Amino acid sequence: MTIIFVPYHLDERLPDHDFPLPDGHPVRTVTEQLPDGDVWARLGHLYEPVARQVADCVQTGEIPTVVSGDCTVSLGTMAGLQQAGVDAGIVWFDAHGDVQTLETTTSGYVGGMPLRILVGYRPELISQRLGLRPLAEDRALLVDARDLDPPEAAYLATSAVRRCGVDDLDESMLPPGPLVLHLDLDVIDAAELPDLRFPVPGGPTAAGVLAAARRVLDTGRVAAVDLACTWYPGRPDPAGVRASLLAALTV
Repeated sequence: MTIIFVPYHLDERLPDHDFPLPDGHPVRTVTEQLPDGDVWARLGHLYEPVARQVADCVQTGEIPTVVSGDCTVSLGTMAGLQQAGVDAGIVWFDAHGDVQTLETTTSGYVGGMPLRILVGYRPELISQRLGLRPLAEDRALLVDARDLDPPEAAYLATSAVRRCGVDDLDESMLPPGPLVLHLDLDVIDAAELPDLRFPVPGGPTAAGVLAAARRVLDTGRVAAVDLACTWYPGRPDPAGVRASLLAALTV
């Protein structure tokens, strides 16, 4: 297993030490001198090499784990799998829906849109640049998503995106074929994982999330893993919670 390390929150370069990567795995670090321009151009420039690294790993028989500071890097992960000839569905663990659009968002935060982009929203923003083909909605399983904005709830009520709780997840709910296992670690209850950028109370335990992720991994169908380390940079982790989570999810 190879770690593809993308130390960014969107187009903001983050300190490497904010990501306590486990020892014992080869690491490919992706950093870029990002061009001037809007956020989509900058992210496209960053995710093109992410896609190449993912494709290279898959073509050599490896299962890459992409570690970054947000969820949008999943666009590069999925594009890389497609470049390698892998037509994957996705299992998306997140406290949020990540199905906002530019037309519905009140914050303008593009990190709240990647799942919607994966299923075909406005490909001219970034998908066309990455060669990313849209994923059929029914090949996406959204796990938890306990904090939805009204436009997200309205979209999910009529879309074919499937949903379930962390503890309810079993193999029968998974999309068919190869899978991307995407985990935004803010799916874990905010009381157990401090200093998150967008904490949401009332979530599952870390143990419950790890057990559910293991059920997905145990199918043998996971082609790539995405880990979104969505905590603020520069915050201490005296109990080693972050390091323990990354170690458990990169085995």
